[in-house]
Amino acid sequence: MTYVVTEACIKCKYMDCVEVCPVDCFYEGENMLVINPNECIDCGVCEPECPAEAIVPDTEPNLDKWVELNAKYSAEWPNITVKGDTPADADAWKDKDNKFEEHFSPEPGQGS
Repeated sequence: MTYVVTEACIKCKYMDCVEVCPVDCFYEGENMLVINPNECIDCGVCEPECPAEAIVPDTEPNLDKWVELNAKYSAEWPNITVKGDTPADADAWKDKDNKFEEHFSPEPGQGS
């Protein structure tokens, strides 16, 4: 089992999860984070840190798309080990629907 970042992270990108990760398995896209499934040690410390509740175990139902997305983009995006600035409008995006279809960006973030 590993953890995955889901749609709730898009345009929120709080990054509270980054600094608690003992193995630095988060990768930064332009408007969301992902977890590298080969690096995640299933410790679970990141899950309660996410204000958007975007991090879930990959054993939850209907996560195939997110497992694949995390694996794909963690191989392409830069690693992030230090919490960056949360977008100013993150709270406004926190509970929005259809964020993947309307706002997902495959572009990499800044990394750290």
